[in-house]
Amino acid sequence: MPDDIVLHTNLPLPRFGVGKVRDTYDLGDRLLMVTTDRISAFDCILPNGIPNKGKVLTQLSVFWFDYTKDLLPNHLISTDVADLPEEVAAFRAQLAGRSMLVRKAERLNFECVVRGYLAGSGWLEYQQKGSVCGVPLPVGLRQSDELPEPIFTPTTKAEQGHDLGITLEEVKNQVGEDLGQALADASIAIYRAAATYARDRGIIIADTKMEFGLLGGELILIDELLTPDSSRFWALGEYEPGISPPSFDKQYVRDWLEKSGWNKQPPAPQLPAEVIAGTSARYQEALEWLTGQPLR
Repeated sequence: MPDDIVLHTNLPLPRFGVGKVRDTYDLGDRLLMVTTDRISAFDCILPNGIPNKGKVLTQLSVFWFDYTKDLLPNHLISTDVADLPEEVAAFRAQLAGRSMLVRKAERLNFECVVRGYLAGSGWLEYQQKGSVCGVPLPVGLRQSDELPEPIFTPTTKAEQGHDLGITLEEVKNQVGEDLGQALADASIAIYRAAATYARDRGIIIADTKMEFGLLGGELILIDELLTPDSSRFWALGEYEPGISPPSFDKQYVRDWLEKSGWNKQPPAPQLPAEVIAGTSARYQEALEWLTGQPLR
């Protein structure tokens, strides 16, 4: 395998799935998830990677899985490359820091989104309808205002294209009253715990999305958790209601693409070196603020 495993993997194992960022391999009752440095924007994978992005996402997910394990179990088994199958022994150096050995669960096909602040598409809807994903909100809120209570706004999980918003009742119609309510309750409990922790370390978690699965009939967290790819992080010191604060994520990339004249159709343009470096630094900054640890 070439050294660009950071962008593309081709391990000698059966493939389970390929996402915009992660490549997943089937190990029977377990999965090997490899988080690459790929970055996507506007539903298009960009030609450049963001150095160390995959390691940041993995290290942060592992941190949050441990932090929230008393609220809900998760799929993580190990991040030690010594635990990986012999078939990939030759690639352990490249996989170190960006791979997770996880339990194979039955994925529930929803993105479980929790919003604590009025931002992004939620702000656009609120201006038009006074609601976010159909959830009515008080009048007079400003962009980026904290909501009175976090709200659960699930979406479908589309294999391609955009996820579509659905209601909690629609979730319950698909998976049952008890499981649907459990998804909402777990999502909000995890968000609350993480948001309180993060705020004490100078980061606001404006919103986040989680994925869940069933393992032996038990609800568990899967995929990634509370990373800059799955969440909107703001620096507390830069936060000001009425504006859209800078994010610790790929907003830097999106802003450049918006100004580049790109029509948002493949192929995407090459990113300038300064945009790549700035985005990489922002990801690593989020990791260090939240965990107190540098990138390993």
